[in-house]
Amino acid sequence: MFKPKYNLNPGLLDNIVRIKNLITELNNQKFSDIVLAKFEKDSYAISAHASTSIEGNPIPLTDVRKILKSTPAHIRDTEKEVLNYNKVLHYLNTLLKKPNPISKEFVCNIQAIVVEGLIDKKHIGKFRQSQVVVNNPKTRKIAFIPPNAKDITKLINELVLYLEKEYITTDPLILAGIFHKQFVIVHPFMDGNGRTTRLVTKYLLARMGLDTFQLFSFENYYNQNVTKYFTKVGIFGDYYDIVDNTDFTDWLIYFTDGIIDELLRVQKLLKNSIESIRITSYEKIIIEYIKKKGSISRSDYKKITDRAQSTQILDFKRLTDKNIIKKQGKGKATYYTLTEN
Repeated sequence: MFKPKYNLNPGLLDNIVRIKNLITELNNQKFSDIVLAKFEKDSYAISAHASTSIEGNPIPLTDVRKILKSTPAHIRDTEKEVLNYNKVLHYLNTLLKKPNPISKEFVCNIQAIVVEGLIDKKHIGKFRQSQVVVNNPKTRKIAFIPPNAKDITKLINELVLYLEKEYITTDPLILAGIFHKQFVIVHPFMDGNGRTTRLVTKYLLARMGLDTFQLFSFENYYNQNVTKYFTKVGIFGDYYDIVDNTDFTDWLIYFTDGIIDELLRVQKLLKNSIESIRITSYEKIIIEYIKKKGSISRSDYKKITDRAQSTQILDFKRLTDKNIIKKQGKGKATYYTLTEN
C-alpha cells in the first residue's frame, strides 16, 4: 500500500497558508470579462510552451501563441507536441464541470492525447511493457531505474486509491504534489510521462478548487530552472533500493514555492491589466455595440452618442491602444472590431 513519507514542517505549512491567502485575495477582486479572457487564453499558451519546453521543445512562447491561434498547414513534431498539450488543457477544463476521480484509465487517456501522432501506436494510451531507464540530461548517464513493467498497474492503482482515500482529510496541495512526484517515479509510459504528470496535476489542483486553467501555469516555474525541477521531482538510483526511504517533504516545499511564484506573477499582471484596461462609460458603449452588431464605424458611434468629433476620435484611439478593438478598412470605409487576443 502506498503511504508517502513527508513532514508538515513550518516551511511547508507557511507555503500552504500563503497560497490560501493569495487565492482569497484573487477571488475577492473583480476582473472584467476582457481581462479574464485575455489571461485564460494566455495561460494555455504559457502552459503548453513551458511543459513542452521542459522536455526539450525549442519553440519560443511567441511562436507557441501563433501556433495556437492558427494551426500551421504542415505540422512538425515540435508543433504537434504543443497542439496536443493545448488540446488536453481544453479537454480537462471541460471535465471540471463534473469532475471525476483520477483512475488508471484516466491517466492513460491523457497520455494518449499527449503523444498522439508522435510515437508508435503500440505505446499510446498503454502502460509500458518493458524496462526503461532515466538518464541525467547533462551527463547522459543513467540516473534512475524505474520500477519493473509488471508492477506499474499495481503502483498506479495504489496511488489513485491513496488520492481518493485522503481527499477529505489531506490538504489538496499536498495530494497534488505527492501525485506529481510519485507518478514521475513510477514512470508508467514509454513516452509522455512528464507532460501527462503535469496535466493531471493541473486537473487535480483545479478539481480541488485551485483554478490552474484560467489564470496561472505552475509549469512556468519549473521551466525557469529545468535542472532544479528534475532534481527535485526525481529520485536517483534503483527504485527498489530507495523506494522505502523516499521523502516527499523537500519536493512539496519546492512544489508549493512554484505555485506561490506563479500566483504572485499573475497577481502583478492582473493589477497592471486592470490599470491599463479601465473602461469609460463611452468606451463601454463602443464595446457593447460591437458585441451586438459585430463592428462599429465612426458614423455609427455618432448616431448613438453626443460626443464631439475630436472626443470620438480619442475614444476609438484609447480602445485601440488598449488592444481591445482594432481598425479595419480605410478612409470613409473604416470600421472597428474587437481584437482577438
